[in-house]
Amino acid sequence: MANHKNKYYTDGLTEAEFEPGSRGLVLKNLVGIKSRRIIEKEETIALLKTEEWATGFFSREHRFTEADIRKTHKVFLGKIYSWAGNYRNVNISKGDFPFAFAREIPRLMDDFSRNILAEYAPCNYKEKNKTVKAIAVTHAELLLIHPFREGNGRFARLLANLMTFQAGWLSLDFGFIKKKTMVSYYRAIQQALDKNYAPMIKLIGKVV
Repeated sequence: MANHKNKYYTDGLTEAEFEPGSRGLVLKNLVGIKSRRIIEKEETIALLKTEEWATGFFSREHRFTEADIRKTHKVFLGKIYSWAGNYRNVNISKGDFPFAFAREIPRLMDDFSRNILAEYAPCNYKEKNKTVKAIAVTHAELLLIHPFREGNGRFARLLANLMTFQAGWLSLDFGFIKKKTMVSYYRAIQQALDKNYAPMIKLIGKVV
């Protein structure tokens, strides 16, 4: 597979899992799209529709669960990819940083549901610092697992916005990820591997 800077790398994939004619740039999809630009546009539209659906479907008192994560991911990408809502069965990494092994995802997501989501959702704290911490910890832990084959970053940001909705806040502006603080963002994710959430808390605090 070609070496593309800032793209995700996979272990154990076959060419059949990419859309024929896409030069290995677009995952095999239900709509036959071969252009990376077009597929990203379709995914962006799907994300906006999913956020609108989710804010109406989940109440401000709802306690998110693993099942909610899978259901919402299915709503997000279900019309584009056949495996939407299912955990990935391939290992993926970004640069030299590997995310959770595929075989560990069911256990890790169960732990995530029982420990992280159960503690921090519903995110209806009165204190700003507790709300920021809840969003930051949940965001970082979900990104470390990277449970799905595609859409993990956008989905993690969607969940963060659902938590801000529960807190009665406006959506977070994650535009900084594409700017000079992008490196700090990825470093904050990696540091959360050692339960050091301070960097992510600092970043989330800036965009609240």
